[in-house]
This record gives sequence, C-alpha cells and structure tokens, in this order.
Amino acid sequence: MKVEEVYEKGQAVLKEVKRAIVGKDNVLRLILAAILADGHILIEDLPGLAKTLMAKSFARALGLEFKRVQFTPDLLPSDILGVSVFNQKTLEFEFRKGPVFTNLLLADEINRAPPKTQSALLEAMQERQVTIEGRTYELPRPFIVIATQNPIEQEGTYPLPEAQLDRFLVRLRVGYPTKDEEKEILRRRIEREREEVEIRPILTAKDVVEMQKAIEDVYVSDPVLEYITSLVWATREDKREIEVGASPRGSLALLKLSRAYAILDGRDYVIPDDVKAVAVPALSHRIILKRELWYTRVSQESIIEKLLEKVPVPKFE
Repeated sequence: MKVEEVYEKGQAVLKEVKRAIVGKDNVLRLILAAILADGHILIEDLPGLAKTLMAKSFARALGLEFKRVQFTPDLLPSDILGVSVFNQKTLEFEFRKGPVFTNLLLADEINRAPPKTQSALLEAMQERQVTIEGRTYELPRPFIVIATQNPIEQEGTYPLPEAQLDRFLVRLRVGYPTKDEEKEILRRRIEREREEVEIRPILTAKDVVEMQKAIEDVYVSDPVLEYITSLVWATREDKREIEVGASPRGSLALLKLSRAYAILDGRDYVIPDDVKAVAVPALSHRIILKRELWYTRVSQESIIEKLLEKVPVPKFE
C-alpha cells in the first residue's frame, strides 16, 4: 500500500471517529498513529472523558473485532486468556479462548486487577501470542490493547508494574473539552435522539495490516535518528530530576510513532516536528522521577517537555 493511500484511508477513519468524539483532534491522531505503528495504548484520565467511546469508535471505523474486559480485583488470568474445559463426550480437554483473542481489546480500568492478572497480558502484548498449559496460541492480526485507568482514585487499585508500562507504545491524557466543545456534545446528542453514535466501518482488518506494513517505507534521515537518540539519552543524563531514564525501547517507540505520525500528514519522510509531536506520550511513562519529586506538582510529561526545549533540533532540508 502506497503512502498516499494510507494517508487517505487514515483521514477517512479520523473523520468517521470524529462523528462520535468532539474535539481532541491531536489525541485521536496519536491513537491512530499508535495503531498504525502496531503499538498498545494506555489512556489515563478522569471518568467520563470518552476513553471507552474512543476505543469502540476506532474498532468500528477500522473494521476490527472488538472485545472489552472490565478489570476488577477478582479477575483471574484465565478470564482474559481462556481456559481448558473437559469435554465429557470426547473425553478430552478443549481450550476455550478468552477475550484476548480479538483485534482490539479494551482493558477497562486495568489498574483495578491484581498484578498476576495484569502480567497475564504481558506475553500477549509483546509476543502477540499466549501460552497455556504448554501450548502456544497465536493471536489474530492486528492485535492492539487499549487500556484505561483513573489516575486519581487509588483506593483498591494496583499500580501497573514498570515492565508492563513499558509495553505501551504511548500513554495519553484526554483532558476536559472546551466549553464550546461540550456544548457541541449536547447539541449532537439532541439531534441523534439516542445515546449511541452510529460509526460505519471504513476499513477491514486486512487493510489495517497493510497500512502497518506501509509504515516501513517512511524514510528517516540520519539527523532525525540522531535527534531521537539525543532525546532518549537526555532522559538518562538528567540526574537532578530523573532516577531512571528511558530504555532503547523508548527510542524504538519514538521511531515507530514518528513514522506513523508523518504518514498521517501525507509524507513519506520524518521531520523533527514529528518526533517532537510524539515525544511526550512516547517517553513520559518510561522515566522514573526522583523520590523527592513524587509529592510535588512536577510530572513526567513536564520533564520531557523541558528536555525537548534543551535538546538541539537538527536543521531540516
């Protein structure tokens, strides 16, 4: 699939999703970029900001099979992956697939499940397969996890371990709509006379896989590679505020995301502005701040934004 075709299909998908989501253009573009980069997405924000609606809308517009798991403290790994059941007729065990066998899995309030259940997703997210009782089962392609969590309600939750946080290509925050956007939300609800928004499938799962392959054709120059490397190294060299910097997985995340972001702009090459646009959601969850900053207003996002101002931007020709 050519770059121009990926761009046109991407714009058609965004246009359809915007029928359900008012505003938040940059968040929607980042979600689609992460999907095209074959990465998983963590959306961390307050309740009622359309996190679930975004996931369902993208699944519908992309023509993907969609399943949702509500994470709770009593959720077991087998509830996600599946379980072997003894068939009394054949006298054999049969594997019954869990909801992880889908194209787009919504892990709603993922931090409400205990670490054992959270870690059950690790192999699926990284290897696109699950191993149960010594047998390995391939997951369908594409396979994308969109997880949500509430950052302010900590009672009865289990913080995601660093190893699992690192598996997410991006961490996004939606934020409140503007006053005009909120008024538009109400106006649209009155016009359609029902709660649900009808989203038409624009693509198929096969189209999405082809679009993901097309990302490999996006050119990245050596100065841009140097810029990506410098940004990641800056997180390791800042010893005043950062305890642990981003790993090489952070560099790869910047590379994949910036290529997808460029193609959604209709280009077959990456410019420094693409890297800057995706740096905060790609790197902020990959750094650990100094302990003394945990109780201050300093956030991981603000640290990455400061590094973006410090690291020299290569001249683009």
